[in-house]
Amino acid sequence: MNTKEKNILDSVIYSYTADSSQLSDENKILKETVNKLKEELDKFKATPLMVCEVGQIFGKEAVLKLPNGNQFYVDISHDCEKLRSGDMVLADQKNLTIIRKIPVARKFDIENFVIVEKPKTSWQDIGGLSAQIQEIKEVVELPLKKPELFKKVGITPPKGILLYGDPGTGKTLLAKAVASSTNSTFIQVVGSELVQKFIGEGAKMVKEIFELARKKAPSIIFIDELDSLASKRIEVGTSGEREVNRTFMQLLAEIDGFHPLDNVKVIGATNRKDILDPAIIRPGRLDRLIRIPLPKTEARLDILKIHCSRMSLDKDVDLKNLSVLMEDFSGAEIKAVCTEAGYFAIRGSRTKVTRSDMAKAIEKVKAEEAAEGQDYLNMFG
Repeated sequence: MNTKEKNILDSVIYSYTADSSQLSDENKILKETVNKLKEELDKFKATPLMVCEVGQIFGKEAVLKLPNGNQFYVDISHDCEKLRSGDMVLADQKNLTIIRKIPVARKFDIENFVIVEKPKTSWQDIGGLSAQIQEIKEVVELPLKKPELFKKVGITPPKGILLYGDPGTGKTLLAKAVASSTNSTFIQVVGSELVQKFIGEGAKMVKEIFELARKKAPSIIFIDELDSLASKRIEVGTSGEREVNRTFMQLLAEIDGFHPLDNVKVIGATNRKDILDPAIIRPGRLDRLIRIPLPKTEARLDILKIHCSRMSLDKDVDLKNLSVLMEDFSGAEIKAVCTEAGYFAIRGSRTKVTRSDMAKAIEKVKAEEAAEGQDYLNMFG
């Protein structure tokens, strides 16, 4: 091999070595870049992620509904399972790419926010409200048990009733008792819980509650503290007031809308009937208004007998005389008297409740009521 050939060979070897070294450096840089991209991708998939709802879907892209009511057109991650409109998903907070589906039911997740049960309360557990019980039986129980009777007569039974009166008079007990007597699903919700922070969320909850009730029919929807949702509408420019009105209008539409309630009855309860909007208590909605009063002497005796039926009472306990001492007591306060009397017996290391225990319990409950009233007056002192 001459000198010229040797120089050419050395040049080729040098060039190959240089290219190989350059390729090795580039490969190293590419590997580092890929690793960084993987780290970034893992960060996108890591918590915390935003919980959103899927709207319309267009292949690997979709309309995403954010909790604040805004909507965005976003990408769907390649490893995300098949989605349907209405699914709840987790999205990245920066670019809102849908990462994965939340493994929960698409519909009727409202069960996580309301009480759904089959009550065991019977009519025998309620005392002193015979007239109100009879009226509720006619309006709620009879249409659910004998719907053919109304078809023969040719009338449509009321869709719902309103129970109003002082606190602790037994409105919730009455609703549970009629649900038990008709073997209906009892769906209990507090009116204030339906007023949500974001636009449209409260109305959506109302809609889902009625969908759930139709699914589990026969059912009774019991809305406690109805005045917090259905108070008289006024012209106020705040967004909060407008959102309450939207939720209220959805409630009106569900009660008296296009979809028939069938075997779903609505029972509202309030302590402030005077501030309710006329739209909710007009004929065709909660058109039967039933007042639940404070119990009179005979009614208090009936309630006292019910709460004392499982108690060990001494011979000197005269329930009739005790009921006279409980003037203006509600059913809840009578129950509180029985509980307090039991505590007095326990403190005295006795297994039977005496007349003295009951008398001291009555005085204690009266004192607590008087203290609450005094605190109220001191607010303006």
